[in-house]
Amino acid sequence: MKKQVEDWIFMADRDLITAERIMADDDPFTNIVAFHCQQAIEKYLKGYLIEHDVPLEKTHDLVKLHGKILKIKDLGLNDRKLAHISEVYTETRYPGGIGLLPDGLPSDEEAQEFVEYAKEIQTIIMTELKD
Repeated sequence: MKKQVEDWIFMADRDLITAERIMADDDPFTNIVAFHCQQAIEKYLKGYLIEHDVPLEKTHDLVKLHGKILKIKDLGLNDRKLAHISEVYTETRYPGGIGLLPDGLPSDEEAQEFVEYAKEIQTIIMTELKD
């Protein structure tokens, strides 16, 4: 694995750990969990692309990054989930965006689903990078 990829994975892991720690709180800030899950997934996907010599562009769009990965290999990622995490990430980052979500901030259950999906992507990417 390239050193640059190791750096991206290290930072992705820290985002995921942060999300897990926030979820462990009695009253987790679910919008911040969504942010860190999106960031973790973005970094895992970018690490995979760097390992395969794909030039990166500045984007936070998980579906767009997944599209680039599909040109290399189908990892079985779910575009619907990726799009939803990207949407919540965008809408919960700044004031005014919360009103765009159907129920305001993500529920605890939804935030936990984001954590679980980020962990699933972590496993898939790490397995692929070790092959």
